[in-house]
Amino acid sequence: MNKTFKKNIGFLHLWLGLSSGLIVFIVALTGSILVFEDEIDTFVNPEFYKVSTLGTKKLPVDLYVNTIQKKYNITELDRIQTYQDPARTVIISGTDADKKDQIFSVDPYTGKVLASIPEKSRFFSVVLDLHRHLILGEAGKFITGCSCLIFAFMLISGLILWWPKKIKNLKQRLTVKWSASFKRVNWDFHSNFGFYSFLFLLIISLTGLTWSFKWFESGIYLLADGTTKKPSAKVENPTKIDPKLDKTYFYQNIFSKTDSIYKYKGDAQIRIPSDTINSIMVIKLNLEKSIPNISSMAYFDKYTGELLKIKPYESFSRGDKVRRLIYPIHTGSIYGYPTKILAFLVCLFAATLPITGLIIWLGRKKKKK
Repeated sequence: MNKTFKKNIGFLHLWLGLSSGLIVFIVALTGSILVFEDEIDTFVNPEFYKVSTLGTKKLPVDLYVNTIQKKYNITELDRIQTYQDPARTVIISGTDADKKDQIFSVDPYTGKVLASIPEKSRFFSVVLDLHRHLILGEAGKFITGCSCLIFAFMLISGLILWWPKKIKNLKQRLTVKWSASFKRVNWDFHSNFGFYSFLFLLIISLTGLTWSFKWFESGIYLLADGTTKKPSAKVENPTKIDPKLDKTYFYQNIFSKTDSIYKYKGDAQIRIPSDTINSIMVIKLNLEKSIPNISSMAYFDKYTGELLKIKPYESFSRGDKVRRLIYPIHTGSIYGYPTKILAFLVCLFAATLPITGLIIWLGRKKKKK
């Protein structure tokens, strides 16, 4: 390999690493926490996700939805999430009169509200905002996106720098000499484990670009569908004025109709639009599939509850199917706990890279002096 080329790569690797190190540390550390979000949150807040006693029959969701709206002054409903697991609570989210988003946990057998929390105060909402936006909104999203791009370059340039000049030196580059000095162990840990985690971290960093840059998501659709245009997930609502019909079991009927269309076992979520243009969308996750995030959709008139359209997973474009796989690939949930543990470990290791890299640089700087 050309010596000048490798020297230039080393220069870029160093200064890009120093400039983006803090962001990489934050994003990688929060990412490792988010890998086990469901497990941690359920363990810490069991009352929010599990009922204490299983009942014989679940109540229609409208009974406690109406109670929540009146008692907590919820002016707009956002989502109603039900689960196949009989021990799970129903999660309802909405906006109150003060324009604050609230999340409620309800016992589906008694209708009792077990817990409520402002969405922005939820621990994992803060962690996710830090992970994606650094709690800086759109500016933070752009910064994390650029850092992801830099990190992808750092991985490739690190591989070039790691690559031994001679094959006989390969064994040395594949092991950490734990008995050596701290300086040597630190270098081995940074470079050798960087090699082992290279492919996994590259996949995680590249898939993360989906949430930062529209052009990256458009690129997915261009490659899969031949067009950058993403199919719309919305369906226009045909009824423009609320006819004020009886809505005693409005949402429960929507859930029942969806279950009659998609007969597989799965969790279902009603998404209620805040505007008067779009219809209600129900997403039913297929728990019978081995790969996560495979869902089908049904659309209902937000005023009459009439079925407007069904969109089974099989009818999705190739681009939509690939896009739905991005999340489980990025979070490591694609093949359950084995890949989740792997994602957790490599993200945790990624958080150490800016630190070990800084130590290497400081050591060389001291040596030059």
